[in-house]
Amino acid sequence: MVSDCLRLVVVADLLLAILSFLSVVADLATCSASLPCFALLATFVSFCFVSLPFPTLVPDEAPHPHPTQTHSIIHFNANSLFCTPIQHTPFLSDMSETFLFTSESVNEGHPDKICDQVSDAILDACLKDDPLSKVACETCTKTGMVMVFGEITTKSRVNYEQVVRDTLKKIGYDAKEKGIDYRSANVVVALEEQSPDIAQSVVGEHQERTVEEIGAGDQGHMFGYASDETPELMPLTHALATQIGARLTQVRVDGTLKWVRPDGKTQVVVEYKKENGAMIPIRVHTIVISTQHDDGISNEQIQKDLMEHVIKPVVPAKYLDDKTIFHLNPSGRFVIGGPHGDAGLTGRKIIIDTYGGWGAHGGGAFSGKDPTKVDRSAAYAARWIAKSLVAAKLARRCLVQVSYAIGVAHPLSVFVDSYGTGIGKTDAELLEIVKNNFDLRPGCIIRDLQLTRPIYQKTSCYGHFGRDDADFTWEQPKELKL
Repeated sequence: MVSDCLRLVVVADLLLAILSFLSVVADLATCSASLPCFALLATFVSFCFVSLPFPTLVPDEAPHPHPTQTHSIIHFNANSLFCTPIQHTPFLSDMSETFLFTSESVNEGHPDKICDQVSDAILDACLKDDPLSKVACETCTKTGMVMVFGEITTKSRVNYEQVVRDTLKKIGYDAKEKGIDYRSANVVVALEEQSPDIAQSVVGEHQERTVEEIGAGDQGHMFGYASDETPELMPLTHALATQIGARLTQVRVDGTLKWVRPDGKTQVVVEYKKENGAMIPIRVHTIVISTQHDDGISNEQIQKDLMEHVIKPVVPAKYLDDKTIFHLNPSGRFVIGGPHGDAGLTGRKIIIDTYGGWGAHGGGAFSGKDPTKVDRSAAYAARWIAKSLVAAKLARRCLVQVSYAIGVAHPLSVFVDSYGTGIGKTDAELLEIVKNNFDLRPGCIIRDLQLTRPIYQKTSCYGHFGRDDADFTWEQPKELKL
């Protein structure tokens, strides 16, 4: 503390000396021999400013932040100048202060979600009669048009055009003014068989590989996440955004709100605090709903109906207060929607499909991919692991990563991070529990989670995780052997 003060005094004396020196140098400015003096001076001053810390000036009564690093600081009062140590304010992750986090969702009528559903409907049609189908189906859409393209090898006889039209009809696109009409839409099919180079690396040249030997269909890294902040062990922001979107579809389909059209988006901001690594929701800060609607309905009626029939039935009252902000159709008009309003493409809503921005994402989309594609199956397995660890109360929050190489059965790496919330176990010990309870070879994941069933279309909207559905086998925590 004292040495810091002395250093500051030295700096002050040094600056006075420099000023005197500059006055002398100014007199010699016409002499070329003075140039080395300037260089020496610049070097010396730079050294002083780099090696000697700048003090911070605060009033005497300023409170000290939370403790982490100690730095010197100068306090002024009327009678004295003295130095005291003060602690540096830590980053938010180490603080008890609250913070805001946001997740969004989109409805099944959103153009990108149309594409996800079409791709997974085609996958289901292939798996129905041939559980070993190899499918990589992409979809794109724009006004009055849907195109499916990719690689499919299957023994099933599939009318791809009819699958597309049936999916549009199921979503509710039955009139041009809604964005597309399933009856008149132009359907383009550009599908080829899977590359034999990829096929032989996964199941063998003559499909001779056993379940345990099946190789990964591609390289990549995948993540699973779980948090004890909700009963389904999902982030509250994501859960609420998804549930509000699902409710918006429900009131459209059952006729409660006849003016609602298929396209729509939701967004939820939650105020949190962090407690020893765990996430504690405090309140809902903001809710945003943008829904496509019939022409002629007033914004006032839209806002009233959304509050009464969508928000109140979904969002627990304990999270709402008089400060909660509601943006209900904030654009003021949303008549043009679906593929007429925006183009759509498979795989562009991967954060909505997973954890709403929490945890991490390896970048690989799910829809339209058979389970030999570890982008999908290993992500399901990683969620299964994370949820199992949190459900077993071994951690309050957990992130799991796995990675693969194409054609190789065993994962390249497995990683577990409990964010410091492990209960009686270190992350290294949790990793050993994972290795002793889960076989993460692709064929074994497919076998254990029964992933050759035609169950994928319903995963393609309102989230692949956190769902209460027996077909979502990865949502059923495994009883762990410790």
